[in-house]
Amino acid sequence: MNAFATSLKDALRSPLLPFWLVIALLPFGRSSELGTVLCLLGVIMLFVRDPQALRGHPGARLLLWLLAAYMGAALLSAVDAIRPGKSWGTVAALLRYVPLGLYACFAIRREQKLQTLYVAVAWVLALWCADAWLQALTGWSLGGHAEAERVSGIFGADNLKLGPTLAVLSPFALWAARRRWGLPGLLLAFVLVLGPVLLAGSRAAWLCYALVALGFAWREARSPLRFAGFCAVAAVLLALAGGVAWKASARFHDRMERTLLVLHGTDQSLDTALSGRLDIWHASLGMFMAHPVNGVGVRGFRYAYPQYAPANDHFVVTGEACGVGEGACHAHQLVLEILTETGTLGLVLWLAALVLAWRAWRRIGAAARERAFPATLALGVMLFPLNTHLAFYSAWWGLLFAWLLGLWCAALYVAGLPAGLFEEAPPRESHDGA
Repeated sequence: MNAFATSLKDALRSPLLPFWLVIALLPFGRSSELGTVLCLLGVIMLFVRDPQALRGHPGARLLLWLLAAYMGAALLSAVDAIRPGKSWGTVAALLRYVPLGLYACFAIRREQKLQTLYVAVAWVLALWCADAWLQALTGWSLGGHAEAERVSGIFGADNLKLGPTLAVLSPFALWAARRRWGLPGLLLAFVLVLGPVLLAGSRAAWLCYALVALGFAWREARSPLRFAGFCAVAAVLLALAGGVAWKASARFHDRMERTLLVLHGTDQSLDTALSGRLDIWHASLGMFMAHPVNGVGVRGFRYAYPQYAPANDHFVVTGEACGVGEGACHAHQLVLEILTETGTLGLVLWLAALVLAWRAWRRIGAAARERAFPATLALGVMLFPLNTHLAFYSAWWGLLFAWLLGLWCAALYVAGLPAGLFEEAPPRESHDGA
């Protein structure tokens, strides 16, 4: 525990603080942008001191190419967007991700700093989990009273993002527990995070966490036979936790009852089980067919939705998502979000970025891939296409995505980099009298 506490103190006292603040302040709305502002100031100082800094950092250059694809898709979509002001404003806001990611690349130039950040993020997740368990047991947490159907934890009852965020970031907590306490620590951490993820009620988060479990099972096993064994253990733990939650939590019971409606086999039961997602996805396909080249414009989905939604659509009539007359806020699925808001051009740019990232990951070597494992797994489950998703061009989920992307690019290339503005070079060993 002392080593963990020391890592947290090092993160709070080091140049890692601005980047870490983005995660630490995520539950508190736009306050997490404080971290992006501090990162911007740090990057300005860096380039004033060393205008050629990019030349010496392949991770920073990779980041710029990946962000160019992400932002380029948004830029092309804004040309004839259905709501030009909204789309162009989103494009301008995306620019803040550049200094955020660059700061990570230049502040994390040693493996020790990378591991310190991993542990510091794990501390944040430990606080979220403890708070969520407290809310599950007492009905109250740092975020206030529990939401009627789900545990919301420190995020609050009006901001139901605990489940997806905890599931996506869970690799950092599991990595830290494995490093500190070995396999028993990993299994214990898995169970302690599993409870809040299940009780948060987000089925997308359940799938994300299952993928995280598979990732760690493969990392531990290193062989198909042992992998099958680890999967069996994980399945037993999931079944036991699900059974306990089903009996002990009315929230989880109600969520599972709705989920099991999918077994009835009718379109209505399937749509109910998916919380109306079928109507949204059907409307998304119609929207893409009408705007196949560059979409309706980033963040324009809600404004175009009523034109493609069925008559008396639930989201349009009730306004429970974004407001009466607007309908669903986004496509709730990554590929459909890209197609509807940025069109075929946007999808091509995303796929090009995926190929570029894959090639960089393959070329960097086994040691670097191991070093970047938590960030790689977090990005992988966040982008897993066979799931429902939050909006990747939104201010909040987009910020988390850009944060992970910057950390991943930094993690791939920390070994062998020279010291930079944010740290001093390690002292040389003395050979006097040798």
